[in-house]
Amino acid sequence: MLQMILPEGSSSLLAFFGILFAFGATVLATAKLSPYLPKDAGREFAHDGKLSAGKPRGAGIIFVLAFVASVLLFSLLSAELVIYLLLIVVCMMTGFLDDASKTPWGEYKKGFLDLCVAALVAITFLKYNSNVVELALFHVKFTLPPVVFAILTVILVWTSVNVTNCSDGVDGLSGTLSIITIMSIYIVDRMKEVDETYSFLILLFAVCILGYLWYNATPSKLMMGDAGSRAMGLFISIAILKSGCPFLFIPLALVLILDGGLGLLKVSLLRFLKIHILKNVRTPLHDHVRKVWDWSNTQTVFRFAIIQIILSLAVIYAMQL
Repeated sequence: MLQMILPEGSSSLLAFFGILFAFGATVLATAKLSPYLPKDAGREFAHDGKLSAGKPRGAGIIFVLAFVASVLLFSLLSAELVIYLLLIVVCMMTGFLDDASKTPWGEYKKGFLDLCVAALVAITFLKYNSNVVELALFHVKFTLPPVVFAILTVILVWTSVNVTNCSDGVDGLSGTLSIITIMSIYIVDRMKEVDETYSFLILLFAVCILGYLWYNATPSKLMMGDAGSRAMGLFISIAILKSGCPFLFIPLALVLILDGGLGLLKVSLLRFLKIHILKNVRTPLHDHVRKVWDWSNTQTVFRFAIIQIILSLAVIYAMQL
């Protein structure tokens, strides 16, 4: 919005202040509004879940709205971008209503809502972008039929939302891994000279998460809840789609996928096919490493982050060969 009224050539300065604004707005708003957030009741089956009882929950609503405000003020807007912002807010609000509810929403209800959001992302993306896909590690491009592209996009978005949500169980873990993933996508964007608007959005979203992590680092004062984790997962999927290399989601978000996704796979196979896998593995994996391997929360965050950083560096280097 500000780019429309400021003199031409002020984009760099505007971006500079936009990033500072996004972080500052998140930190200040979190400090002021966190007392009004719903309180966590403690998760009965999570490792050390009772320790979170009484903490403000649903802080994702604060950093997501700070991100949206930053985009509206400091970024160039388009119809496509506005739709994505609305979908991120919708995803955030469904998560926040679940956080604030005395009775948690059912898995099927949340899964259906995620499916609807994923379908809208697929429709929007296909309307404004091509269905050409690049396998970046092999430097190969090919065109998928629109229906196939849409189906794969729905799977990508739904998976990203849910694995990111399921990885939220250790102070700072989900936010830290999400930052590593989206900043890796940012580097890919710069290498491929993708639309600078979406690269700038990644930076805004990253600093908003950092503003939240200011309070969530161990020992945390509050938690993002589904309001934050679901919105982060949606943003990751949109960012990787805009890069033109959607299959890079697998290596650039592999720790999120394994941490949150193995539990989803394990439960789904048992519930629908009566197949029991990973019998000796506690899921999400962050609970396994803490309870079985006796990692501390800090060790879990640092080691998971280190693994993802190494994977991302390997991908980025390989892309240049």
